[in-house]
Amino acid sequence: MTTTKNATTANTAANAATNTEAKPILVLGSTGKTGSRVAAQLRQRGHAVRGASRKGPVAFDWTDENTWERTLEGVGAAYLVDSQLPDAAESMRAFGKLAAASGVERLVLLSARDWVVSEGEEKLPCERAVRESGVQWTILKPSWFFQNFSEDPFLRGQVQGGELVMSTGDGVEPFIDAEDIAEVAVAALTEEGHGGQAYELSGPRLLSLDSVADEIARATGRPITYRPLPADEFAAYAVGQHVPEEFVGLLNLLYGWIAEGRFATLADGVQRVLGREPRDFKDYVRTAAASGVWGGGGGVERP
Repeated sequence: MTTTKNATTANTAANAATNTEAKPILVLGSTGKTGSRVAAQLRQRGHAVRGASRKGPVAFDWTDENTWERTLEGVGAAYLVDSQLPDAAESMRAFGKLAAASGVERLVLLSARDWVVSEGEEKLPCERAVRESGVQWTILKPSWFFQNFSEDPFLRGQVQGGELVMSTGDGVEPFIDAEDIAEVAVAALTEEGHGGQAYELSGPRLLSLDSVADEIARATGRPITYRPLPADEFAAYAVGQHVPEEFVGLLNLLYGWIAEGRFATLADGVQRVLGREPRDFKDYVRTAAASGVWGGGGGVERP
């Protein structure tokens, strides 16, 4: 009798897992740095993916609620990237409740390790909206991405020009590979044991911007230097590079946090979820240099 009951329970669990896997997984921001990688890794593992963005295969716009319901239809889990607009939390709250009403079983939110409110509270409004959605949630809080240096036009242009210019002073940051963030997200979207978890994610070591410049220089075979600027001088420089003024203020805020060492510690989220060390910056730089994205020596490392 006990054997039959256990077998029935096991079959029920297996059927539930199969049903969950059969539902498409929604990936918002599917053309972005992390979303594109989450979608690719899910597909590599045989999952049905519904990639959604303003320019993606499925139209989704945070400012147009008419696009939300059809995006969520039949979805089993969703990877969320907020709008980064002033009303992002309100939109996330409404979307989370719609996801719950639509039968979505898991939400995985990309937040950030260095987003804190003035009182030092880490549960930001978008995070709270997901936590309170009524759906099983996981929150990812990564440090700055490796890929900013190769995929962000402003920083990529600096590397191509041979000089990183920032208001980060002598600060250090535990930069992380977007591929590792995506792999953690895929685990949270498809595996058990990650519900109710907020994972801080970082790379394996702290890097100064001098070190970043030096490692890229070694990989490309080109001279690349780091020029730290005071915040006001950086603002003038960035505006001269056609960076929108409202974004310049945000950069100075974030760079200032690096300068003061606010998050100059390593996190263990990658190790906890994936059971391995995160990828090192040196490995990323070699791959990026070999792709030719920065020009130069095509990945021939100089001594």
